[in-house]
Amino acid sequence: MTTSEIRFRTTERLGLGVGMDLPWGESIGFERDPMRGETVTLKVHRFLGRYQRCFNYMSFAFQPGNRNRLRAEDYFPAYDALFAAAPDIAHRALHHTLLNMATLEPYDPRPVIEFTNTLVERYGFLWIVEDLGLWSIAKKALPYPLPPFLTEEGLAACIQNVRAWQSALAAPLSVEFPGFTEGATISVGDIDAFDFFRTVAHDSGSPVTLDIGHILSYQWLKGRVGERRFDGLDRLPLGSCHEFHLSGCQIVGDKFRDLHHGILLDEQLELLEYLLPRCPQARAVTFEDPKYREDGELLPKSVRNFERLKAIVAAWSEEPAHA
Repeated sequence: MTTSEIRFRTTERLGLGVGMDLPWGESIGFERDPMRGETVTLKVHRFLGRYQRCFNYMSFAFQPGNRNRLRAEDYFPAYDALFAAAPDIAHRALHHTLLNMATLEPYDPRPVIEFTNTLVERYGFLWIVEDLGLWSIAKKALPYPLPPFLTEEGLAACIQNVRAWQSALAAPLSVEFPGFTEGATISVGDIDAFDFFRTVAHDSGSPVTLDIGHILSYQWLKGRVGERRFDGLDRLPLGSCHEFHLSGCQIVGDKFRDLHHGILLDEQLELLEYLLPRCPQARAVTFEDPKYREDGELLPKSVRNFERLKAIVAAWSEEPAHA
């Protein structure tokens, strides 16, 4: 299988999208309202009402509303309400959290396959994305996905798992480069993560998502800071890149933190500008986890670089896309 054989439902550049992590019971998330039923919070509704025309697509991360069962129909009311709140956003994608593509443990994928494909059929997701990482160990969910085991055994497992999910899911799977935030994740093995990820993409034929914060977190972990943050990027599977992610990050002292707090760093935008012309198959740039006030307005500190991001993506979208 080659990357070109995994066909997306559109070959156009979708431009800028919004990615949203929507836990149950939080102010930016889903809620069970006694009057409105299972729906997004009013805060989310107001944000989408104000900003939906800035985005050409929407993705959201799956968060379990009930840990005792996995049934797609249980999520229809909430997801219907989410998409009804943004009628001007025509395209949709799903950020999965159940595929656990880096696991070495045996598991039965059939419940997740049925669940996912039912959602794809109902909502027409153009693609599914998930970090290449460990999302659970011994069937216990982790608070944040860990990077894959950077070993030969870990590499073989990732390739096998990605191939299996690609063949089973009803929408293409884009595999995301994992995060390596120092102090928040544990890295096991000595294979370079860029080489590891490139091999997974090549041997599975999978398109990939390059998360700018995750890439920078790995560069910082390896001491490649300042102008050295561009070192080694050619070892990534740039020709397989389908999508970019950008979420709010911060440099604290000499540590890089992928905080998802809504405020993009200048370094993230500079890296995006560097990579866009080097990724001829890229179709989408996702602004992940914007943060906003109760009235739906973006946090003031996030506005400057959000406007810069919009301008970068608009200029790129106007260029001819490679088929």
